[in-house]
Formats: sequence, C-alpha cells, structure tokens
Amino acid sequence: MRQRDPAVRAAVRQGTSVAVATGLYGISFGALSVVAGVSVPQTMALSLLLFSGGSQFALIGVVAAGGSPLAAVATSTMLGVRNTLYGAVVSPLLGVRGWRRLAAAQLTIDESTAVAVGQRDPAATRAGFWTTGVGVFVLWNAFTLVGALAGDALGDPRAWGLDAAAGAAFLALVWPRLAERRAQLVAALAVAVSAALIPLVPAGVPVLAAAAVAIVVGLVSGPPRTAAATGGGTDGDTDGRRGRGAVDEDAEEGR
Repeated sequence: MRQRDPAVRAAVRQGTSVAVATGLYGISFGALSVVAGVSVPQTMALSLLLFSGGSQFALIGVVAAGGSPLAAVATSTMLGVRNTLYGAVVSPLLGVRGWRRLAAAQLTIDESTAVAVGQRDPAATRAGFWTTGVGVFVLWNAFTLVGALAGDALGDPRAWGLDAAAGAAFLALVWPRLAERRAQLVAALAVAVSAALIPLVPAGVPVLAAAAVAIVVGLVSGPPRTAAATGGGTDGDTDGRRGRGAVDEDAEEGR
C-alpha cells in the first residue's frame, strides 16, 4: 500500500488544484445568472441539482436571450448528454454500490472524469475522482452563491479572467494525452467540426458532434496500438514473453 501512496497523493493534489480553479468559475455563473433575470434561489438550485457548468451556462444563455423555458431546458439537456458517456467510463473504475453510486453519478463531470482516467493506479483513480468531484461540488456552489449575491456589483466576471480558469485547468489535464499523433488528429478534427457548427446549430450540438468525431475515429481505426502489441520493451511485453516462455517450457516437459 505504501508504494501507492505517492500516486494517491499526486492524484489528490491534482484534484484539489482542479477543484479550486473550477470552483472559482462559479462566481461567473452566479453573477451572470442573476444578471440574466434568474433569482438567487433558482441560481443555487441549478448549481446544486444540475451541477454541470456547461449545461448551466447554456440554460441561462437561452434565458438571457429571451428564449422559452422549453428551449432552455432542451439546450441544457443536449449539452449534458456527455455526462452519460463519462458515467460509462468511470463506473467500472470506481466499482461503487448503493448510495455511493448515486453520489458518484452526481459528481461525474468533465473535471472528475479527466482526473480519474488520467491515473494509472486504481487507488489513485478513486482518490482523484472523489477529491475532484467533492471539491468542485463544494466550491462551485459556494462561489455560485458569492457571485449571485454580488450580482451587478461585481461587474463583468470575464474581466477578472474567471471565465478562462476552468478551461485552462481542463486543458492542462488533456494536453499530456495529446502526445500521440492519433490523439492530435482526433482533437484537431473535433475542434474543426465543433467550430464549424457553432454558428449553425443550437448550443450543445457542437459538443456532441465533437464527441461523435472521436467515436467515429475509434470505430474506423480500432483501438490504439500499445507498446506491448508493437514489440516495445514495456513490462507488459516482458510479461508476455515470460508467459510464452512458460508455455514453451510446459510443452517441452510434456514431450
């Protein structure tokens, strides 16, 4: 267990830093929501129950533009569909049951998923997920209240650079995973498709289209090749060679 401690501590530190950066972004949402005409209790309900930054901003964006409640909910829902995909990825990694499964479902967001899947150790994966999820939930709601109460007194929250904090933190998590040429291609295609669709379709659709690009590339090209599959000198490859050697030895003894 001691060997895992450094990985767990690193995951906790990473989750905490992401939670702080994302939580501060809640000030922006709270202030913009009140400016859009949403009351403070309604704004807090969105953060407590919906708890999906992109979906929340999409909803108040439609409200601020004078859209109908139905259009606001539909737009927010389209953007929130991605969390279902995250759940399919995170659920096997956490292996939780009962009330913890419900809590994990509520905390499955962009940031908690990114920190969790970025870990190599199972214990670090769980620590990263819960640290990020709980941290973001607490700080996001706390700073949403601060922003909502400040309202117009804060001015434009974007002038403080808070609109870029969460994006910068998430980019820092994604960047190391773009080392492979295939990942770079998927990212470039996703950006191109989503950017082309932004002026043409409702909010939320470009995000789903970008996710579809990754799915299509995965279906067409198959799973990424690992070092073990290509004859690289990884531990897995070494184990594979040992496994084949053991089989050969058994066969030799049989003869």
